[in-house]
This record gives sequence, C-alpha cells and structure tokens, in this order.
Amino acid sequence: MRRGVREAVPRAENGRVPTKKKPQVTPSPERRRELLDTAAEVFAAQGYNATTVRRIADEAGMLAGSLYYHFDSKESIIDEILSTFLTELWEGYDAVLAAGLGPRETIEALVTESFREIDRHRAAVAIYQKESRHLATQPRFGYLVDSQQKFEKAWLGTLERGVADRVFRADLDVRLTYRFVRDTVWVAASWYRPGGQHSPEEIARQYLSMVLDGIALDT
Repeated sequence: MRRGVREAVPRAENGRVPTKKKPQVTPSPERRRELLDTAAEVFAAQGYNATTVRRIADEAGMLAGSLYYHFDSKESIIDEILSTFLTELWEGYDAVLAAGLGPRETIEALVTESFREIDRHRAAVAIYQKESRHLATQPRFGYLVDSQQKFEKAWLGTLERGVADRVFRADLDVRLTYRFVRDTVWVAASWYRPGGQHSPEEIARQYLSMVLDGIALDT
C-alpha cells in the first residue's frame, strides 16, 4: 500500500462502520448444572432474600457479570432449581400412583421415593421447605401451589383408601397422619448428606418400620 493512502473501510448503507459481534458462548449442560447446584447450596444456607447474585458467583468462582451469561436473574435461578426438583419428584410419584399398589405398599413406595429425592436434591428440598410459601405468592411460582395440592391429594387419598380397605386403623386421623409423615420425611433434608452411612432406601426402610410397625416389642 502506498504511503498516505488509507485502506478502504467497508461501510453499511447508513455510512456506519459495521461492528463485529462477539460470538455467543453456549454453556455446557454440565457447567449449568454445576452453577445450579452451587446456587442451591447458597440459597439453602442463607435464604433467598439474603442471597445475592454476587455471592453465588463468588461461590462458583466467577464474576457476577459472567453469571448473567447463564441466567437473567436470581429469580430465574431459584425457579429452575425448584421446577427441576418437582418435575423429577412427580415423575417418581406418578409412577408409584399408577402402579396399582395396595395402600400400604403405596405409602412405602412414596416414602422411599421421597428419600431418594432428598438424596438427589437435598438443597432444593431445603429451599422448598423454607421459601415455597413466600415464592408461591408470585405468579411465576404458581406451580408450587399446584404441586402442594397434588401432593396432599395423593397422600390423603392413599391413607383414606387404606382405612376403607381396613389396612389402616379405623380411628386413624388421616389428615394428622399426612402432616406427620410429610414433615418427618422432608425434614431429613436438614441432616441428610449424600454418600453417608445409610442409603436413602435404608433410611426409608427404618422410617417405615417405625411408622407402620412401631418401635416397641410385643409383650
């Protein structure tokens, strides 16, 4: 090129120099899962309102601005955590309810599936227990109310069927029993750690033995 002669720069029709767009970076499913797992642990430990995007990013070892390449808001993060957990939970529950089991066997299978979900999604279960009532007031999280109603219907219906079939005691207060079983199962998320001494199936077996058969020896 001769000195003093500028190289022609291509211009758009409006006279502006076109800018090169940065290539879109699509995160791998594995990386997205890692970020969600990290966020779930932070939400479970600190609570939703007290957790900031910066704190999640710090725990994930990245800048806060970089986290927005993956999620558009803190609300989107917790939404995906809870919806993923509930989708998987209901896949297992629906399979149990469709299996045509007797009332006792259905209760046993639902309890076992619950402990398996705690093993897979311990932090999400803790978040659900602490935050679902508050989040459910927002339209985006209306599915939390739907899931709770479906959950209650499944458990109460099974207990009522057990009383009618004389599998459970006639004097059983089914609603009180439902609340007891619900709360004592899911509170395990506060102490259970995956990979511990007992598998979720073993915990379910011990729990069911205490609830259905008692802990005292017959005399």
